[in-house]
Amino acid sequence: MAGIFDFVPAIVLLPFVSFLVALAVGNRLPKGGAFAGIVATAGSFLLSVATFFTVSGGQTYNQTIYTWANGLDGAVTLTFGLLIDPLSAMMLVIVTLIATLVHVFSLGYMNDEGETGLPRYYAGLGLFTASMLGFVVADNLLMAFMFFELVGLCSYLLIGFWFREPGPPSAAKKAFLVTRFGDYFFLVGVVAVFATFGTAAFAGSESFPHLAEQALHGEHSVNTFGFEPRTWFTIVGLLVLGGVVGKSAQFPLHTWLPDAMEGPTPVSALIHAATMVAAGVYLVARMYGFYALSPTSLSIIALIGGFTALFAATMGVVKREIKQVLAYSTISQYGYMMLGLGGGGYIAATFHLMTHAFFKALLFLGAGSVIIAMHHNENMWEMGGLKDKMPVTYYTFLSGSLALAGIVPFAGFWSKDEVLYETLVHGLGGSPILLVAYAMGLLAVFFTGFYTFRMVLLTFHGEPRSQTARDPHGVHWNVKGPLVVLGILAATAGLVNMTPVAELTGLEIEFLHQWLGHGIEGLTSHHYVELLESQAGYHAAEIGPIVPGLVSLALALAGAGLAYFLYNDAEPTEHTDKLGGAKTVLYNNYYQDEYQVWLANSLVQPFSRGADKFDQGVVDGVVNGVSSVSLLSGNRVRRIQSGVVSNYAVLLTLGLTALILGFGLLGGWF
Repeated sequence: MAGIFDFVPAIVLLPFVSFLVALAVGNRLPKGGAFAGIVATAGSFLLSVATFFTVSGGQTYNQTIYTWANGLDGAVTLTFGLLIDPLSAMMLVIVTLIATLVHVFSLGYMNDEGETGLPRYYAGLGLFTASMLGFVVADNLLMAFMFFELVGLCSYLLIGFWFREPGPPSAAKKAFLVTRFGDYFFLVGVVAVFATFGTAAFAGSESFPHLAEQALHGEHSVNTFGFEPRTWFTIVGLLVLGGVVGKSAQFPLHTWLPDAMEGPTPVSALIHAATMVAAGVYLVARMYGFYALSPTSLSIIALIGGFTALFAATMGVVKREIKQVLAYSTISQYGYMMLGLGGGGYIAATFHLMTHAFFKALLFLGAGSVIIAMHHNENMWEMGGLKDKMPVTYYTFLSGSLALAGIVPFAGFWSKDEVLYETLVHGLGGSPILLVAYAMGLLAVFFTGFYTFRMVLLTFHGEPRSQTARDPHGVHWNVKGPLVVLGILAATAGLVNMTPVAELTGLEIEFLHQWLGHGIEGLTSHHYVELLESQAGYHAAEIGPIVPGLVSLALALAGAGLAYFLYNDAEPTEHTDKLGGAKTVLYNNYYQDEYQVWLANSLVQPFSRGADKFDQGVVDGVVNGVSSVSLLSGNRVRRIQSGVVSNYAVLLTLGLTALILGFGLLGGWF
């Protein structure tokens, strides 16, 4: 009987088949091929669950399934393969569940009269899901890079779905170009990995993380191009990190994500919760055995994450559109995940990746329900009073908001606080840089609580502030059903890893620690802890999680309480106007877009023009000069080819005579 691992390729292929079906015959199917997508993603979800339980029984899978370039005489062999361990098994369940719910939700959201292009929409969702699943199960860095790029292509197609309007095409191009900038570094990093180790495999005795570890111990020789091994590994890791910063919208490549709100809201849920933005963080987690060898890389990751968490949170406090608030919260929350990874909290960051997927998908789909009710008006200042008119949406949205703000006992509290705790204890253990990153992440907690409940109060509480809010459009089961499922998960998913409660009671309720502690050798949390201590110099200070957790909770409650004090009014006032010029700066996103345009126009464009002149004047000049000699000589010789037989006879005679005379003279000399 075939094992469940034999069906793992089907997890990726089923959504790909739905993509082909929607593309080929979607215009002949109900809802543009939506049901094909639902069946395919639901099938992938069931197979993912079966795979998850198989892995929980102690089995793993690391197998090459196709060799597409055979290495001969020492050349690199390029392969496709599957890597199923606790990390990838967990991520498969998350991606397929959310993709299924997004497909179901789309039945209600993409149901407006006159909506065109539904086959294209569902085809995009199918390819998007398949690409992310292929990325999750990839067993080597090159394969991961290829699916990484497919994810970026799908985001471009879906963000620009309403291409007849001016905003979406511009946002799609921006997302594509900004993330491509980071991907250039990623591509160079992939080449560097092959050039250094001769392999890009993630797992096994011949994987590049294992070979790097051996090289640092002097047990294996690799080509470091004249650099000290740890220095070179840091350079390679930072090159790959360029792609992570772009995809996961970390500073300074975060500017594409708020503009991506131009796409359909279900697409936003998929991008933010389980696919494109999650891909970068997942890649660092997948390569954590390599990054744990470089304290410099970890410090940079932690600083980027801590700064991004705070930077994005400050911008969220002044936004007027509900999806814009959620966009900046996504940037901030992925900053926490990067902070956790850089701070030595591999399990904490992975935990937050899981909980965030549930509550952020919920919040975006909840926002989509509100947008349906408001006839696609996203301005929170024209909402209000929706609490009683949309009770299912309100209570599920509130569950997601409590999780986002980090209020106990909702999921976000446990995962976010574990991220902060791990960063703190490793900072106190001897890393001042981590303490700086921790301080930024802790301060962001207050802003998160504030902008989250400002959003809830302006959207659902008070009196209706527009005619649409007084008489909202109703939503159907296909909208409410996914909200209920995700609302329950947002409230309960944190129970899998309650570190503070485990500290207080001594109970074994740190299930995620146990889950990620087993699996393929070299890819377990236990191995990463050993590397962090022996290679990165990370040591945890002796401090319990209770007090840091209470401090974080107090800040979250303070932010939420301030929002309640300012905005829990029948006719709320825009208090952020009191910030004066600071509000203008925040509302314009610290002028990051303007700065990047200036950078492109003032530095990059003149440099490219200079490079173009050099290319045309020097390189083309030399090439054209050499070619002109060949062309001139060829033109002269071509005239001999007249086609007249008598001319050829004369030339043959003259040539033969010249040869005879030449050989005769040579014979006389010798």
